[in-house]
Amino acid sequence: MDITAKYCHKEMEEYGSCVASNPSTWQHQCHELKMKVAQCTSSHPVIQKIRSDCSKEFVEFERCLRENQTAPTSCSPHVTRFLGCAETVDLSGVDVNPVPQPS
Repeated sequence: MDITAKYCHKEMEEYGSCVASNPSTWQHQCHELKMKVAQCTSSHPVIQKIRSDCSKEFVEFERCLRENQTAPTSCSPHVTRFLGCAETVDLSGVDVNPVPQPS
């Protein structure tokens, strides 16, 4: 989430504001903004690099969440391992401020 917030701040902020402004209808009202967050997180070069380099840790975290849906906090060690990996990813040569493509 910190990674998403760092590189997709504008999209996350707009989505968060929409959710807060539409407490009973946010799932419908904010769907387009949710999709913009998803597009940013899937297309940003830094996030792609982290997902690639830390795919093992990320897959283990996702598996833990699926297996512990009623107790997601039990996956904290998995989050810690993924974030630890993300901190060590070599981002030299990765364009951290890509020009957004028109949609």
